[in-house]
Amino acid sequence: MKGKTIFVVDDEPDLCDLVKLHLEKSDFRVKTFLSATSLLNALQTELPDLIILDLMLPDMDGMDLCRILRKNERTARVPIIMLTARGEVSDRVLGLELGADDYVTKPFSPREIVARVRAVLRRLEQSDEEEILQIGDVLSISPRRFEVLVEGRKVSLTPTEFRILTVLARRKGWVFTREQLLENLWGGEKIVVDRTIDVHIKNLREKLGKAGKLIKSIRGVGYKIEAE
Repeated sequence: MKGKTIFVVDDEPDLCDLVKLHLEKSDFRVKTFLSATSLLNALQTELPDLIILDLMLPDMDGMDLCRILRKNERTARVPIIMLTARGEVSDRVLGLELGADDYVTKPFSPREIVARVRAVLRRLEQSDEEEILQIGDVLSISPRRFEVLVEGRKVSLTPTEFRILTVLARRKGWVFTREQLLENLWGGEKIVVDRTIDVHIKNLREKLGKAGKLIKSIRGVGYKIEAE
């Protein structure tokens, strides 16, 4: 992960400097931004490997900024870790619904931030082999290219949504409990948020359109994927 670029967006200069210091000690390249506007301007010329995003920004709510990033095809796949003092479950769920890949509440340990960054980036690097996962005649997944096609049309997913879909597709017909999906995605490094998997499955189905029905809910157990 040496040399990976992290953008840190927070209106507190001291906090930005603290996070930057610890990430740079772990060999990350870091750029800090004090506003949503400055981040959006920077994204026009450079895409980071990950964004750490505060929700309380002076010029825009972080949730709205996350929504903008996820709707833009150019930035839709950039992993986002939300950083905020708002720790209510409703805020966490909303963040996940908007496409955040992780959620850290203030106050936090700088070591925790570094660990979360490493965990998110590591998940994206786990699918190195060239393979095509085909579900029926409708859905095609290329893990290495980070590409999903529904009847030949590209579908833009967040990194976490893509990872869930890939886990299910690699074991067609297998039923995964929510706990098993969480373990596959985050191992022991994730602080589980209620409804995390359900939120991502809901988003996946909506984005996949007609292919969304291939993801089956097994009442009281979890989820599986299989052709009709």
